[in-house]
Amino acid sequence: MTYLKVMKISKSVFITLIVPLIILLSCMNGRYDRKETGKIRPLKDTIGFAQYSWQMDSLMARMDRKGWKRSAGLPWKLAICPHDDYTYVGTLYPELLQNVKAPNLILIGVAHKAAQLGIEDSLIFDSYTAWKGPWKNVPVSPVREEIFNLLAKKFAIINDTMQKVEHSVEAMIPFLQYFNRNITIVPILVPSMNPERMEVCGKALADAIRTVAKNHKWEWGTDFAIVVTTDAVHYGNEDWGGINRAYFGCDEQGNIKAREHESGIIDSCLKGELMPEKIRLFSNYTLNTENFREYKWTWCGRYSVPVALYTSCYLNNGKPLSGELIGYSTSITSAHIPVDDIGMGRTAIATSCHWVGYAALGYR
Repeated sequence: MTYLKVMKISKSVFITLIVPLIILLSCMNGRYDRKETGKIRPLKDTIGFAQYSWQMDSLMARMDRKGWKRSAGLPWKLAICPHDDYTYVGTLYPELLQNVKAPNLILIGVAHKAAQLGIEDSLIFDSYTAWKGPWKNVPVSPVREEIFNLLAKKFAIINDTMQKVEHSVEAMIPFLQYFNRNITIVPILVPSMNPERMEVCGKALADAIRTVAKNHKWEWGTDFAIVVTTDAVHYGNEDWGGINRAYFGCDEQGNIKAREHESGIIDSCLKGELMPEKIRLFSNYTLNTENFREYKWTWCGRYSVPVALYTSCYLNNGKPLSGELIGYSTSITSAHIPVDDIGMGRTAIATSCHWVGYAALGYR
């Protein structure tokens, strides 16, 4: 038998026996991945946020807890939390989230890239079975499907692509898991909506949560809580993609005026009794009145916050929640937590011409 014939026979044997085996193994791996790891939502931001438990332990050890504001009373039913780099936001994360005591958390986030995906007007759910956490993967609560089924078609969609590229919700998970290793989550993102649609979606979400909570005999604040995330103003004229967001200028006086404007928003819209008219005022501050898709004042949570607040208003059966400011800081006024030696860093610069504000509030 010639060498050429042997090669032809060997090739024939390979195609007949080996290739089907490879295909079979590939299919088995595919099923294994989907079953075991394919539904685990990975971490999007591996620079600004912690990936590992030892990073979280180190971060917490570096924070001075003596100055923390200890909020007395019942745990939060609703919390507004930032989502920027840990080094910049610092103690505001744990100061706020330490008082989220419920194990079942509805996490409402920003959908930064929704416009690029052509998504608006619908609450965005995911189909992951768990999200990556520092200590262990964080299970998605089975009530997600129950809530979604009550909202589907008219108010909600499922889009894993959007959930996978969004960083806002994942920022809170390490701190929430630090205080409670056994949390479950329902992640929901909010894309652009006009003010009327935000209220309608908020009411629908409240009705769905109320139904599910009743079925499971859950108490708000004890068994479940709502945590919504937003960073406050994105300010300056440097490194914002060519956009000038220095509404009052970048000098010291301009930045002071910007922070004073932030205080006005927080004091008039978010602190004290939570009322629908305050939520509408927040939209007046943050949305371009002629085009709701455009900023008037650059809070990235201009949609997520109103939806969460409307949800909470309607969920509380007409009794207004009371909002308490835990703290406000910015990326240029906060004491930065050192993170370079623990494998973390910064995703953006912090200068007098490029800074971000952070507001942390709790409601009960």
